[in-house]
Amino acid sequence: MPEVVIAGAVRTAVGKRNGGLAGVHPADLSARVLTALAERTGLDPVVVDDVVWGCVSQVGDQSSNIGRYAVLAAGWPESVPGTTVNRACGSSQQAVDFAAQAVMSGMAEVVVAGGVEVMSRVPLGAAKAGGAPYGPQALARYDGFSFNQGVSAELIAEKWGLDRTRLDEFSVLSHERAAAAQDTGAFTEQIVPVATDDGVIEVDEGIRRGSSVAKLAKLKPAFRDDGVIHAGNSSQISDGAAALVLTTPAKARELGLTPLARYLAGAVAGSDPVLMLTGPIPATEKVLRRAGLALSEIGVYEVNEAFAPVPLAWLAETGADPARLNPLGGAIALGHPLGGSGVVLLTRMLHHMRDNGIRYGLQTMCEGGGTANATVVELV
Repeated sequence: MPEVVIAGAVRTAVGKRNGGLAGVHPADLSARVLTALAERTGLDPVVVDDVVWGCVSQVGDQSSNIGRYAVLAAGWPESVPGTTVNRACGSSQQAVDFAAQAVMSGMAEVVVAGGVEVMSRVPLGAAKAGGAPYGPQALARYDGFSFNQGVSAELIAEKWGLDRTRLDEFSVLSHERAAAAQDTGAFTEQIVPVATDDGVIEVDEGIRRGSSVAKLAKLKPAFRDDGVIHAGNSSQISDGAAALVLTTPAKARELGLTPLARYLAGAVAGSDPVLMLTGPIPATEKVLRRAGLALSEIGVYEVNEAFAPVPLAWLAETGADPARLNPLGGAIALGHPLGGSGVVLLTRMLHHMRDNGIRYGLQTMCEGGGTANATVVELV
């Protein structure tokens, strides 16, 4: 089976809700990272066999197969196809897995994977408006549970004994780490500047400097009157896009591309849809088994911070080293542009691995409905 390498990864800055990227159409924002990926790697788009694009709310500005319209907006040849994937928050991470599978199988030689979400223009839940997506049988199976992720986060905090102070401490740390990474230029090279009517957006907008547990204590719980989950220990509503290219080592040499990392293994797991956000725990076990590695061999873990209890429960169950978990901050500080987050995280992790000589990295993402993706990559 052919080996798969990642030969370039870029992302936009992550914009705040109604922030700097809010005025950019999602297809155009996607086109910006596609264009930059080709420019920075030397990739000729004509050789791309497919573009696999993650997007969660596929309505309004994000409807009608945005993966294809991103290709057209980028000015790439009409011969380059595109498709759009929805695995909730893991959509673009799943796009990477699908792209890798295509290359491994020999069905394709060069595939671009990525994703986008402009939540300022297509609000969270817009795709559900006027509908009943879960259906009566699924609801009946789980005693009418609302499949509300915030409620699930409360249940996880309760099950793992995570009080509000612990959650808020973790959230403050996310902002501190993200601010330090931004200040030291850790994000600079990976970010694609986006020109807008109001200026060029090239800095992540969500970081709150000077955050503290005392300040977070003033925020009201969002899902239960006596709950521990609130806006400050939850991921931010955001706008952003990211893209990377996967191919074989031989094809990379032929095209003059420089591999950044090797795709070692991918996995997807299902879990309890009531707890919903615990999928990264079995997904991690599954992907490590496929990669033939122990968790102790992994130098960095990116566990998406949908809500603070998610990475903390993962940490408790796996026994992982806390210092290796989300070392550049996570979605609590940097935002969570749903369909783009998987490749946004992977781009951050890949550049961190390269900058620090880390051999193995693991990324995992909880997803609505109780699934999770996990991916292991190796620095080349």
